[in-house]
Amino acid sequence: MTPSATTTTQAARLSVAPMMDWTDRHCRFFHRQLTRRTLLYTEMVTAPALVRGGAAHLLAFDAAEHPVAVQLGGSEPAELAEAARMAEAAGYAEVNLNIGCPSDRVKSGCFGAVLMKSPALVAECLSAMREAVAVPVTAKCRIGVDEQEPQEVLPQFLEMVQQTGVSRVTVHARKAWLQGLSPKENREVPPLDYPLVHEMKQAFAGLHLSINGGISRLDEAQAHLDAGMDGVMIGRSAYHDPGMLLQADAQIFHEAPSGRSRRDAVDAMRPYIDAHLIAGGKLAQVTRHMLGLFQGRPGARAWRRILSEDSHREGAGLEVLDRALSALPEASLAA
Repeated sequence: MTPSATTTTQAARLSVAPMMDWTDRHCRFFHRQLTRRTLLYTEMVTAPALVRGGAAHLLAFDAAEHPVAVQLGGSEPAELAEAARMAEAAGYAEVNLNIGCPSDRVKSGCFGAVLMKSPALVAECLSAMREAVAVPVTAKCRIGVDEQEPQEVLPQFLEMVQQTGVSRVTVHARKAWLQGLSPKENREVPPLDYPLVHEMKQAFAGLHLSINGGISRLDEAQAHLDAGMDGVMIGRSAYHDPGMLLQADAQIFHEAPSGRSRRDAVDAMRPYIDAHLIAGGKLAQVTRHMLGLFQGRPGARAWRRILSEDSHREGAGLEVLDRALSALPEASLAA
């Protein structure tokens, strides 16, 4: 059953960012074994691929991933509206428009971060999407692109978004330089401006604003929440050290500690992996997302090595997972 808009908004207190080539359905299912409450996002799915390319399979997911949102990329209002309808029909709890990705693939398609230069078009896109679906439509943007002055552009942009009726926005607290920086550099080189995003929350009290960019620990996320932000989105740190998500429900959502361990999360993946293998899938398609589970703990290197080397072998199955677990001391498994 698709979560309600209220449940999805509550889940947005903490979210795992949409990450190309990383947050696929196997990654999300794994992350859901670690946190029940955190909002999860798909990789960006382009509207042209869905509407014109016959790629509806990109929307496939397991209902156990909920609450989960789909991120769409595109710049044609009618096409985005149709893609949003497809996502809603597939059961997603939220449809998010990408206005922040600086990759070459995005620039060539005239969507992503470059759209911050075309606010009127963004308004058309968001309005069309909202008219097409009943689930929440949200946006993810940067504080500006290229020579834009964030102090001037961001409030104007958020005002426009608010006028479309969209009430939830995630702001990556860096500019994007569409010329001269690679996508990786755009995640690291432009300086972070957290104070500006916090100012936007004060200026737009009616918007649910999440902050993203450079946040690597739950205590950092809590600090932003304590400072007034409605939500925090964590990206690569949650992927490379997914074990942090075991504490998210207690630390960020203030629930009673679950008592679940990393070993419990691995065991919970067994039926999923078994079904994936029976369906013809490969072990490495799932376990590549689990490599960082024991990050910083004794035995972590052996865990990564065994999964990395042996999951790709022909016929690899759950015995590889068992062998990797056996390389870990009990103290790492229990935590």
